[in-house]
Amino acid sequence: MQALMQDKPLLISSLIEHAATFHPETEIVTKTVEGPMHRTNYRELRNRSKRMANALKTLGVDFQDRVGTLAWNTYRHYELYFGVSGSGAILHTVNPRLFPEQLTYIINHAEDKVLFFDITFADMVKQLAPQLETVEAFVAMTDREHMPDIDLPNLYCYEELMEAASDDYEWPEFDERTASSLCYTSGTTGNPKGVLYGHRSTVLHSLMQVAPDAFEISSRTAMLLIVPMFHANAWGVPYSAPMVGAKMVLPGQHLDGESVYQLMKEENVTFSMAVPTVWLMLFQYLDSTEGASLDNLSLTGVGVGGSAPPIAMIERFRKSGIDMVQGWGMTETSPLGVINKPLPKHDSLSDDDMARLKTKAGRGIWGVEIKIVNDDGERLPWDGKTSGHFYVKGPWIANGYFRQEGGSKLDSEGFFPTGDIGTIDPDGFLQLVDRSKDVIKSGGEWISSIELENAAVSHPEVAEAAVIGIAHPKWQERPLLIAVLKDNATIGKEELMSFLEEHVAKWWLPDDILFVDELPHTATGKLLKTKLREEFGDFKPVTTG
Repeated sequence: MQALMQDKPLLISSLIEHAATFHPETEIVTKTVEGPMHRTNYRELRNRSKRMANALKTLGVDFQDRVGTLAWNTYRHYELYFGVSGSGAILHTVNPRLFPEQLTYIINHAEDKVLFFDITFADMVKQLAPQLETVEAFVAMTDREHMPDIDLPNLYCYEELMEAASDDYEWPEFDERTASSLCYTSGTTGNPKGVLYGHRSTVLHSLMQVAPDAFEISSRTAMLLIVPMFHANAWGVPYSAPMVGAKMVLPGQHLDGESVYQLMKEENVTFSMAVPTVWLMLFQYLDSTEGASLDNLSLTGVGVGGSAPPIAMIERFRKSGIDMVQGWGMTETSPLGVINKPLPKHDSLSDDDMARLKTKAGRGIWGVEIKIVNDDGERLPWDGKTSGHFYVKGPWIANGYFRQEGGSKLDSEGFFPTGDIGTIDPDGFLQLVDRSKDVIKSGGEWISSIELENAAVSHPEVAEAAVIGIAHPKWQERPLLIAVLKDNATIGKEELMSFLEEHVAKWWLPDDILFVDELPHTATGKLLKTKLREEFGDFKPVTTG
């Protein structure tokens, strides 16, 4: 017997329609690429998204064609999120910080038909254009006044396309499992691989993201979206925000500490999401600017992902009444997989114990199954001590890559291998030990680079730290600590080593410590350890223990 319930497909267009109907005046604020602030609302965003859907027709975009973007977090990019996917085409958000060879490969592999770009990337697009085999039109995301002076075939002005298009458009209805968007991830080996999201998976992910036991996004939230819209759909926030009518503040390319602080202050931001590197830049601005303080903000919570935040960061936010919520995910998980929301039983924890709990990646959420396994694929206990390979399964988890690159990825139980190594405690909290490619195996035992890095950054004079493995004739691998000190720091190698002795096991201590001016990062703020291994992998420590 089947239920007597209406059957309506879960489509991305329903999100912007809901926001335009029930939250029409809620603001979307952008610090534009051109400079000035721009204000719109959900009603106007819906109408302009419909104009874009009609404009795409004039550009020859058909159902399931790929439409590429090289763009920052702006209202125009937001319009494409709905205009492209809502019309049944596939939005391909391209990471503009990749190497030209990677960009060419990605755009050609996706077979993008049209490429939209912010004017900051005009020269990049000009250089790429001769190698782009399938792109039939280029659209500069600006008005006529700011059009870049570049020679491109079939170059259009975004605002002129909008002006010529009508907002008289009915969102099509189709199978909810239809592909909606495409995002490439570098993975661990070979060329970047495409993760192909669907309408159903995106809507389900949004439903979970707004829940109280997740990021608790609501119509009372004023969200500063720092996470790039070219990275895993900006952690899904562009979809979950209209689902509940949250205010959106979009920073464009302005992610420095001062810009982030001023946007938060001027727009009464209550919640924001970013990788730890961005919060470090904010702290550096606060520490160097008289009168600037977290206490001046309306901020009540921040989300963090990409890498584990150090305890010092969690504590600094807490002292200003700001709750830091860590989540774990990856491009292949849409990206929310687990989230750190303490249970009622943890309410009595001391501040120090609560901070330590919050350094864990988080607990499983509804819809996502998790497990850790040994090298033979056998499940390991959730005792908080046993480390294993971390696997996930769920309706917004990838089952493979676009065009079947790399073949089948799921194990015999239908779980996806994340490439992470971790423990799971009896309450279901995941503690990441390392990436399988980053873990240091010394004398047959694992050393967690993450824990070593967090220990180093807990020193008040250390701004950032990275740990890589270097070859050792006896122990196979030993850790090398590479650290960036804060301005005016006086700490030396011996003092930092003594500090680490109080925080980690003696055999975990790095064989040497190097101080550098800066560490390399990916486009989303993660430490780029591949580059560090290239530069320092052959380093010979002063002592080898």
